[in-house]
Amino acid sequence: MGLLLLPVSSLSRGAPDSFANLASKLSPAVVNISTTQVLKGDKKGQPEFMVPRGSPFEEFFKEYLERNRPKNRGRRRATSLGSGFIIDKSGLVVTNNHVIAEADEISVRLSDGTRLKAKLVGKDAKTDLALLKVVPEKELPSLNWGNSENSRVGDWVLAIGNPFGLGGSVTAGIISARGRDINSGPYDDFFQTDAAINRGNSGGPLFNMKGKVIGINTAIYSPTGGSVGIGFAIPSTLAKRVISQLAEFGRTRRGWLGVRIQTVTDEIADSLGMEKAQGA
Repeated sequence: MGLLLLPVSSLSRGAPDSFANLASKLSPAVVNISTTQVLKGDKKGQPEFMVPRGSPFEEFFKEYLERNRPKNRGRRRATSLGSGFIIDKSGLVVTNNHVIAEADEISVRLSDGTRLKAKLVGKDAKTDLALLKVVPEKELPSLNWGNSENSRVGDWVLAIGNPFGLGGSVTAGIISARGRDINSGPYDDFFQTDAAINRGNSGGPLFNMKGKVIGINTAIYSPTGGSVGIGFAIPSTLAKRVISQLAEFGRTRRGWLGVRIQTVTDEIADSLGMEKAQGA
């Protein structure tokens, strides 16, 4: 009996010896994003005097309160951190909407330490995506989109981001599952990956082994708040379409069908010449 030897499928790839070359090539186009939001508090601790309107004492107490009110009472600044990546040399930066939501100031720090103020070009809460614009002094390194439809469960992936403010952190893993619905919005279709993703990685890129962006790291499942190997990324096929619309229109444009269902009442039945009011 003869032995038939078949070549190993070219689709089967072992673990790479190192991710160093990919990491050094891709890291310069991944950025850290920090936001500041001014929160208005209440007037707790501030004495109030009930003075009749028009009273001669009204102005007196008003001046007294203004003079003795602690500066900045009731206002505080909240900061948050996230990740992003450059898709155009002129300074277009992709991130998650929840990273910059409600922010009064957005700052982008490049891999060389340069800090730039960012302007919001557009955002889409339904897909949790946002597009920022910075004005650099020179052209910036940028990344290219990959086709997430070609990615398979078991493929190696690389994540680069800013977990806990530790910029330029590189982790690796595989695609654990596709098409995950985590109840975050109407367009849930996430990759699941075991590449370590933590707070601050949101908005950062997920790469295939060709160095193309196939996902945007967005959320984790964790009972502890840290990585337990269950992270979720928005596929590039969805993200690319949304980001393109944000760049062109500043918002997404979605189709809708102008149809409303209404119960057939006696009046409607009569106007339509129906014998009986039934249906919708």
